[in-house]
Amino acid sequence: MSQELVLVTGGTGFIAQHCILALLRRGFRVRTTVRSLSRQAEVRENLRTGGAQPGDLLSFVVADLAADSGWAEAASGCGYVLHGASPTPSGAHATLDDWIRPAVDGNLRVLRASRDAGVKRVVLTSAFGAVGVGHKPMSRPFDEADWSDLAGNVAPYQKSKTLAERAAWDFIEKEGGGLELAAVNPTAVLGPALGADYSHSIRLIKNMMDGQPGMPKINSGFVDVRDVADLHLRAMADPAGSGQRFLAISGESMWLAEVARVLRARMGASASRVSARTLPNWLVRLGAKKDPRMKDIVPMLGVNMNATSAKARRLLGWNPRPAEEAIVATAESLVRLKLLKA
Repeated sequence: MSQELVLVTGGTGFIAQHCILALLRRGFRVRTTVRSLSRQAEVRENLRTGGAQPGDLLSFVVADLAADSGWAEAASGCGYVLHGASPTPSGAHATLDDWIRPAVDGNLRVLRASRDAGVKRVVLTSAFGAVGVGHKPMSRPFDEADWSDLAGNVAPYQKSKTLAERAAWDFIEKEGGGLELAAVNPTAVLGPALGADYSHSIRLIKNMMDGQPGMPKINSGFVDVRDVADLHLRAMADPAGSGQRFLAISGESMWLAEVARVLRARMGASASRVSARTLPNWLVRLGAKKDPRMKDIVPMLGVNMNATSAKARRLLGWNPRPAEEAIVATAESLVRLKLLKA
């Protein structure tokens, strides 16, 4: 068992907490960053829900992607860094720059601190949003050679992920000084919620189970967070991971109505409010005129977003559980933690 120290940035995040759990299970010591130490107890409580009570094997450092302070201390003495912290500007009126600058600058801060501390490898949590958006319809699954086309119709979050990952690879090439980089690009991440602060993708399942009156005709890849964490650790430790991007998707992409049908078939009475109806595109477009939050999904209506994780399977031996299991695990955790509408 290794006692090596690994830094996981953004310790309040859903993927980050599952990465911490996976590292602790494999005997690593973990340091994680938070923007405020007031959230330490919440992180520890979520880890306890996930089956871990790490005590002093887990430590916290205050660091913010928008500032230099704390990052040198955070990276000091670490063999590896899993960089999952991501800026999420608040408010519907956040500008494009509010998304992009912190994402790009944040990646560069973490990479610079990692290089200066002698870290071996950083694994960047990127996103499918840096791979598969802005394109004309594809006749093949997306793979790691694809980059989102920023000349197309791309939402600010996806644009920030694309530019931030590009900046990271650029930094490694020009200023990396021997630091290695790998990137994990997950599709929609499901799996067991650990507390009330969960991912956007889990909200998708919660909305369905709370009685959302139908599904827009949206297609997405899905993957379980436990498998995303496993892929991070493989990309971190395997020599074959250096300098590579890895798409994380389990099987084929699915339409949201198919996800709803899985819930209805597998979740019994707790899925009684799930509607498997597909909303017509014209109705969603009409809704987007009144609700700015719906605007970002309009370009995705009817678009097949299939991708392949063949590279991660081939190079790293990654073998994710079926998407249906991830969907059910998400729903079961929402029931268990009493996070659904009464």
